[in-house]
Amino acid sequence: MTFTLPELPYAYDALDPYMSSETLEFHHDKHHQAYITKGNELIQGTGLEGASLEEAMISAFKDEKRGGLFNQLGQHYNHMHFWNWMKPNGGGTKMDGALEKKITEDLGGYDGFKKQFCEKGAGQFGSGWVWLAMDDASGKLEVLNTPNGENPLVYGRTPLLGCDVWEHSYYIDYRNARPKYLEAFVDNLINWDYVGELFEKGPQALKIAA
Repeated sequence: MTFTLPELPYAYDALDPYMSSETLEFHHDKHHQAYITKGNELIQGTGLEGASLEEAMISAFKDEKRGGLFNQLGQHYNHMHFWNWMKPNGGGTKMDGALEKKITEDLGGYDGFKKQFCEKGAGQFGSGWVWLAMDDASGKLEVLNTPNGENPLVYGRTPLLGCDVWEHSYYIDYRNARPKYLEAFVDNLINWDYVGELFEKGPQALKIAA
């Protein structure tokens, strides 16, 4: 499989003022493309060329000799979803009933989710991501953070929502104020429809790894 850069599902300026067109152009066109280019290079000769992105990513994660390949595939996977986890006029409590009920049960409602999501995102040392994920074994929702390009999928959890806290995701717009970026993301950018679609599919990580 040759990995390719997906088009953004909205115009570059569609997320203003919470994420600028300059940020999106650099992040999507430069950074995401770089992960794809390097990933396509490193996967050659590994025997994973015919695997799905998810299968190749999990396989590379489990093999310490393929850490470089995992970094590229992990970031490609994360960003493919990241663009869809945002939309114009998103964020807030605009989620469907089943997802809202589950967030209330497991995380104390929207306010509880927001508190954990923003705190863990701000507390991630260095580069990484913050997630709303489903534990595939229990079905429980949880908020967690991961370093670099890691994601819940490689730990047997299904990512439902993720926010990139690498500096290239926010520095143009927020400088070093990562907490302000995270608050803007939660309050104004989350595409809860897409989160709901992933939630309805249910646990996926263990199916892919099987």
